[in-house]
Amino acid sequence: MMTPQRQRILLSHRSTPALKPHVRLQYDKVRQAWALLSPEKVFWPDEVSLDILRLCDGTHSVTRILEELSMQYDAPIEEITADVETFLQDWSDRSLVAL
Repeated sequence: MMTPQRQRILLSHRSTPALKPHVRLQYDKVRQAWALLSPEKVFWPDEVSLDILRLCDGTHSVTRILEELSMQYDAPIEEITADVETFLQDWSDRSLVAL
């Protein structure tokens, strides 16, 4: 029996990333850190990852996310684009973020 392969969705600047329905951000009081919870998995995002994930609300396009982060970190968009795009694509490939 063949199992269907999941089709990879590629990021574009018009994408409006959102956390998948089975994923949520939650503050862990014991560890005093934010956790990204998914069935049977817990991720502990660093500060920058958390800032990106908070903007993944389904209303911010990738372009808007880059603009927000550029202002927040006082960094040129050209310097952060590759890292943010790689992060979003990777988390989409892990089925944590919908593009």
